[in-house]
Amino acid sequence: MKYFLNEEQEMIKELAAKIADEKIKPVALEYDEKGIFPTGIVKVLADSDLCGVYIEEQYGGLGGGIFEMSLVVEELSRACGGISLAFAGTGLGTFPIILFGNHEQKQKYLPDIACGKKLAAFGLTEANAGSDAAGIQTTAVSDGDEYVLNGTKQWITNGGEADIYTVIACTNRAKGARGFSAFIVEKDTPGFSFGKKEDKMGIRASVTRELIFEDCRIPKRNLLSREGMGFMVAMKTLDRTRPGVASQALGIAQGAFEEALKYSRERVQFGHAISSFQAIQHMLADMATQIEAARCLIYQTCKHIDSGVKSISQESAMSKVFASDVAMKVTTDAVQILGGYGYMKEYPVEKMMRDAKITQIYEGTNQIQRNVIALELIKALKKK
Repeated sequence: MKYFLNEEQEMIKELAAKIADEKIKPVALEYDEKGIFPTGIVKVLADSDLCGVYIEEQYGGLGGGIFEMSLVVEELSRACGGISLAFAGTGLGTFPIILFGNHEQKQKYLPDIACGKKLAAFGLTEANAGSDAAGIQTTAVSDGDEYVLNGTKQWITNGGEADIYTVIACTNRAKGARGFSAFIVEKDTPGFSFGKKEDKMGIRASVTRELIFEDCRIPKRNLLSREGMGFMVAMKTLDRTRPGVASQALGIAQGAFEEALKYSRERVQFGHAISSFQAIQHMLADMATQIEAARCLIYQTCKHIDSGVKSISQESAMSKVFASDVAMKVTTDAVQILGGYGYMKEYPVEKMMRDAKITQIYEGTNQIQRNVIALELIKALKKK
């Protein structure tokens, strides 16, 4: 379908697609098998000026928004959902600074992210704070001109590879979620270390580690917004980055569909290509329809967010839920179409099916997203 992208958006999409086809596809299976972080791909993205598509021009970016970021994520994920996370995870870690950082903070951190010199990460999840983000135990205690951080963040994308971390910690336990604050923490800060590299089912080319804070002292100028705004920082950030997860899911689904369609034309059974069998045709038709529906929803949600509309939780959750469910369905069907070959690691759809699963889990499980959607619907009804 025609989505009426402007000239710059078309160029961004085409460039990301070119990198996906020429640089990512040839190494995707190897990086997945060995758990290799895509440092070389990040350099290619940096040299192509794609790292800063969502960052303001005054801070070295291209001045785009969520839509431009999602276009890149979609195309990269079509080749590898894990490799794309070096870019997408950096976006997640950067948006708290974009949304809530002051000029000095933006001037210090955004240019290096925009040019691809530094990656970012977002530290919210803990062992007892997953779907219940209000269960955060990491503390930040004021001490003179510094805050002292203690605690552990779990399952952090880009952990150990990123240079800049936006971290949510508790500054006033008595206030509950209103006692959380957001901080910028640099990688080499004393008292800040990392846990082991997690051995995951999918997205294995993305690094996931614990963030460990042991009397980690950071200057008070690294506080984002003000004390007590941490929960708001986290929620507003996730509302804007969930379409990025949706775009990752969309790209994975598109890649799996392309592999299945190609295979159906090449695989001959009973003297005919299996694409001539109605059972396969119906599967392909459903896959293509579901992918296009997801793309429509994601693109419209991104444009809605970039327009400056304040209420975006419902649409953001919808795009993430729908696209990730589509990704799981499409990749499963792709494996089915390839049959025994689809189950083998030498064919990419097996990996795509594993990669798709996480999109239903992180940045808010799909069950939690359905809660968000329902609450927004009920809230809107009460206003009438």
